[in-house]
This record gives sequence, C-alpha cells and structure tokens, in this order.
Amino acid sequence: MKRRKIASLAPLILLIFSFLLTSCGQSAKIATEQTSSQPSNSNNYVVDMQYAEGLDGISFPETDDFNTEEYNKIKERGFVAASKEPLSTFSIDVDTASYANVRRYLQDGQQVPQDAVRIEEMINYFKYDYPKPEGETPFSVHTEISACPWNEESKLLLIGLQGKEIDVSEMPPNNLVFLIDVSGSMYDYNKLPLVKQALIMLVENLRPQDKISIVTYAGDDSVVLEGVSGEQKLKITEAIEYLEAGGSTAGAKGIETAYKIAKKNFIKEGNNRVLLTTDGDFNVGVSSEGELTRLIEKKREEGVYLSVLGFGQGNIKDNKMEALADNGNGIYAYIDTVLEAKKVLVEEMGGTLLTIAKDIKLQVEFNPEKVKEYRLVGYENRMLNNEDFEDDTKDAGEMGAGHRVTALYEIIPMSEGDTIEGNDLKYQTSVTKGSKEWLTVQIRYKNPEEDTSKLLSHPVDESFIKNVMSDDFAFASAVAEFGLLLRDSQYKGNSSFENVFGRIVNIPGLKDDPYKAEFLDMVRGLMNDDQ
Repeated sequence: MKRRKIASLAPLILLIFSFLLTSCGQSAKIATEQTSSQPSNSNNYVVDMQYAEGLDGISFPETDDFNTEEYNKIKERGFVAASKEPLSTFSIDVDTASYANVRRYLQDGQQVPQDAVRIEEMINYFKYDYPKPEGETPFSVHTEISACPWNEESKLLLIGLQGKEIDVSEMPPNNLVFLIDVSGSMYDYNKLPLVKQALIMLVENLRPQDKISIVTYAGDDSVVLEGVSGEQKLKITEAIEYLEAGGSTAGAKGIETAYKIAKKNFIKEGNNRVLLTTDGDFNVGVSSEGELTRLIEKKREEGVYLSVLGFGQGNIKDNKMEALADNGNGIYAYIDTVLEAKKVLVEEMGGTLLTIAKDIKLQVEFNPEKVKEYRLVGYENRMLNNEDFEDDTKDAGEMGAGHRVTALYEIIPMSEGDTIEGNDLKYQTSVTKGSKEWLTVQIRYKNPEEDTSKLLSHPVDESFIKNVMSDDFAFASAVAEFGLLLRDSQYKGNSSFENVFGRIVNIPGLKDDPYKAEFLDMVRGLMNDDQ
C-alpha cells in the first residue's frame, strides 16, 4: 500500500522538479523537426502483463502525463522500381533498444508511440540459427526467398549475417569506464537501482586482465574508481552499491573525464570502451549536441568506443542515445528489467563489448528481369548513398562477437509483359541479360584495427526460393509483421496478430527460448485484446 501511495505522488514530484529546472534555465532538451514526443497512433495496442523479474509488486502510475520521451521521426520507405534504382545501400544495425522499449510500453498497458518502433531493431533482438562463419571472415551470409506473409503478390527476401562467437575467456583484455548518471532524475526504481544491478552482473564476469574505472556525473563529475583490476570484484561491487542519485546535471564534464581515464588506461589491441548508463536526459558537459558528436567521433578514431545503456521511462531521449552510440562505434540497448540486463551484459557480453568488424555496409543489386519493385523493411535511419558503399571514409555499423543482423526486403516479381528500362549495371548489360540470378548482396567491412575495407559478394538465384520458410525466416517475418501492425504501416497489407501468432506458435524449441516465448505471449495478449 505504501508503494502505491508513493507512486501516486510521482506526477506531482515530477511537475515540481520540472518547474525548478525550467526556472533555473537548466533544461537541456535538444529537439529538431526530426524529433517527436509521444506521437499518436491510430491503433491503441496495449496488453497487461508483468515480466519485470525481480521487480514484482512495484506499482507506478499508468498515466502518460508529463511524458517527455523523444524519438526521431520515421518515414517509411516505399517501393522502388528495380529498373530505375537497382541498387539499395544501407548500414547494418545491431541495436536492440527499440524492442525492449516497445515491450515495456505493452507490458505497462500503454500506447506504443509509432516512432518508437524500429523494425530492424526488433528483428535483431532475437537469436537466429544462421550458419557459423568459416575461415578468416568474421561473419557468415545467409539468404532465403519465400512468399510474403502479408502480401500475396509479393515475395520476402531475408539476408542474415552471423558474427563469429568468441568465448569470454578468449576475449582481449577490457579497459572499461562506467560513466554513470547519478542525477536526481535517476532516482526511480528502474533507473539507478537497476543500473547498479546490471553493472554488478557484468562485474561478476570480469577477469584479472580487465581494468575498470567508474565516473559519475550529476552537479559535478566524480572519479569513483580508476584502473582497478577485474580481479578486485568486491571493491568494484562495493563502489557501485554505494552510488546514490541526487542533484542536477548542469555543468558536469563526465564524458570528457571518462575519455581521459579510458585513454590513460588504454590497452593496445584490447577493448577500450566507455559504457554510458542514463535515462538520456543528460548534460555531460558539452555545450551542444554537435560538439558532443564530434568529441565521440574523435575518440572513436583514437580507439575508444562508446556504448549506451538506456534506463527508465517518462523522459527517455531515445533519439540522443541512439545517435551517441552510432557515432561511438557502440551499441544502444534499453534495459527495463533484471532479465534484460542479464541478456545484454551477461549472455551477450561478447557482442556488447567486443567489436569483430566495423563499418559494415550492404549493397543489394536487383535484377530487373526478375524483380519489378522492392522495399527494405526498416533501416530508415541507416540508408546510405550508393556511392558511400565504396567510400572507406564513410562510417557505418559495427558487429560484436556473436551478433546477428537480419534484413528483410519485400519484393514484387516481374510478370509477363512487363518492360524494362534501366541503367548500365550488372544485370543490364548484354553479358548478363537472361541471368537466373534475382539479386546480388555485396558487403563491405573492415577488421577492427584496419582502415581498408574488404568486399564479399553473394549472388542469389532461383535456388534460394523456398516454398516453406525456415523456422528462422518465419520468426523474423513474424516480428516484422508485428512491427508493421504497431506502426499501423501503410505497407502492412493483410497483417494481423492472428497471422503472427499462427506462424510461430508451433516452431520447435521456441518456448525453450525465454525471449521468443515472451514475444509469443505478447502477441497472444494483443490478439485477445483485438477480439
């Protein structure tokens, strides 16, 4: 009962706190025309479930009053004629924040903002059984084509990359700086208290050769630990447990201090990384977003990467946190429960901390004799110009150890009588006309310590077309369809939660994967809610 009474005061406390910040001129919210706060959705999909392991019984307001969360606007890409634009170029994305954040909305019985739904991140949240890489190449390439579940006139193309898995014991030494937001906004149970639980999980897997530093920021920055061996787990854990939230975020130079310490303890051929934990509404001592981005890019070139872990609700600055991680060659994950912390920092520790390939770009060339039109599902903020593919100075996404990346294209095949007008590319020359290939997937990537990219080429012909989807393809397509429904996409076709549920409910072993089983339960809840 006390928890409910305390929770009921939260809106009043937040109102007072917001007034004080505004009156002192300390509100540092950065917004552009590309940013939306809680956009409306024509379909109000909510589901009442509780999966917050370790947080059962804690109550908080279900109202979205005073919600200042920010998301970049997503403009869905439409269908493109293969004869006019046969090339599609984009950067990979291994972030998973969108799925965890969407799940939080649904489990809290709240409306999901359309722009919070990044379909590629939702698909990439899950594990897929793609072939393991062989030889020196850090990842494998897998492709399939099958009927599109939500549009009977289309086919669906899956492109899957599987990163090389590296055992934690075989990872290079880590030089990690925990940059922890301890300002007053981090007081809530699902912010600093959860940050502490998450980082302690990570500490339990450290080795003697690892070095840990802790920098906190609020009214000022503070160095709590510097260069402590991973062998001293008790010392590190006690330092984390001692942290308390309080104060404003004005004037802090936390990120600059974190980078200085990372550079001071730099490990050659090691993993040097700043791990920022925050609710996103932060002021880390730089006067503008552009200046902050330039600082992160500079440190990235010096070999110190930045990953971002988002926590809490109500004032998440999703747009900022995603941009910071992208510029820092790191991942952006959203942690809403102890179970999610375990997934990101324990089960996927290698992928979270160790980069095995950087600046990974995909360029798909479609054969206009086979493909009339195509549409990339998701990746709206990862699109590149075609000329960027061969430009090794152009930054792109990174892949961590064991990471999986999946991209889906909806394809409208050519029909008899369709004519072709196009450009002088691979499938439009006299030599290759009449090819049985539908498309070619080309991939450029760099090894972490190199600046020159390598090229992989993967032709896809009729032999890749399957009458029945593989289990991985079926699940990935179901997550994509789920995202189309939540976004109320104009390309959702005949999508439905019933179709999503029916496609995956009988996949062998699905219920043995707690994250896929949870997804199935969410779909079931929304399906029942629709009836």
